[in-house]
Amino acid sequence: MRVLVIHCHPVADSYSAELRNAVCDGARSGGHEVRVLDLAAQNFAAVMSADELGRYKAVSSEVSDDLVQHIDSVMWAEVLVFVYPTWWSTLPAQLKGWLERVMRPGVAFVFDERNKVRPGLRQIRHIVGVTTYGSKWLYVKLMKDAGRRTLLRALKLNTTWRTKSTWLPLYGIDGASENERTEFLNRVRKKMEQL
Repeated sequence: MRVLVIHCHPVADSYSAELRNAVCDGARSGGHEVRVLDLAAQNFAAVMSADELGRYKAVSSEVSDDLVQHIDSVMWAEVLVFVYPTWWSTLPAQLKGWLERVMRPGVAFVFDERNKVRPGLRQIRHIVGVTTYGSKWLYVKLMKDAGRRTLLRALKLNTTWRTKSTWLPLYGIDGASENERTEFLNRVRKKMEQL
């Protein structure tokens, strides 16, 4: 399958970068083709301009130059893998901005002849989330895990009912031992091999 990894962390040698690498290594070992969008390394602009919002609302096919590669990659993909740290109980701002700017009309959703919204990501067969939480599972559960809901509910509505989803969380990373971090990397790698 064609696997698109969307990574969002500002530090190049972070544990999140190790997770991104584990995802890529596992997917390649499983025989999958992999592309990576590293939002921080690409200095992806998270904020939608007024002009861009106008084009969005007008359902214009005209997009900003910085979105072309991202949209092409999304349309190429059969699997979307999001790798990021959970901050403030949700997605990092840059990843949220990526969703708002890239998952636009003509990409994430389309309008049919009766002007009803229909899924635009019908080629997506699997959505995977790989994230770390500073908090323990119970706290995350009480906070409703907005990042997970955004990716596995809201984004999934733009695919088909057959699209699978996988969530790979590491809770309480701040207190996790080196062994726990290594075990999680291995778990992520293995899961991606088995896609």
